[in-house]
Amino acid sequence: MSTEIKTLELTVPEGVNLNIEKNKLLVSGPKGQVARDFPQGIEIKAADKKVHISAIDVNAQTRALVGTYRAHLKNMFDGVQKPFVYKLKVCSTHFPITTTVSGSEFLISNFLGEKRARKAKIPPGVTVSVSGEIVTVESVNLELAGMTATRIEQATRISAKDRRVFQDGIYITEKYGKIIGAV
Repeated sequence: MSTEIKTLELTVPEGVNLNIEKNKLLVSGPKGQVARDFPQGIEIKAADKKVHISAIDVNAQTRALVGTYRAHLKNMFDGVQKPFVYKLKVCSTHFPITTTVSGSEFLISNFLGEKRARKAKIPPGVTVSVSGEIVTVESVNLELAGMTATRIEQATRISAKDRRVFQDGIYITEKYGKIIGAV
């Protein structure tokens, strides 16, 4: 069992600012800003465009968090430079599905002929747009973009029908540039 203190280093990209206050990280860049709290056992220091992330404790859980928070910080740097974009496709064979954005809600009307519209909440900091049968979710925060895309996809989940026959729904087809499955 290793008892050494784990330290990882990350370079701050050009045009990105990093502020560290107590247990809070604030990363700002040309596309926006993202904030995140970090736990007590992690120490984050910034100097000369480098960020050093280390574990204060030597237990396994805290050492594992060092790598996790390095990945979170890298995602924050990437997001403030180029926002994360998810694309979803509206698929309907039985009834034409109508999708709209109304304030902080994504509305799915006429799904399988239902009278009431299904809703998916859109958190602050996320923009959702509809262009024909393509829904685009965009945010500088990777977790918020992914959570919103998943909420929209799960709002059309069918549980009591055969999925081989009823393939209607809204499905994630692209995650920040990576195509998922065949469309």
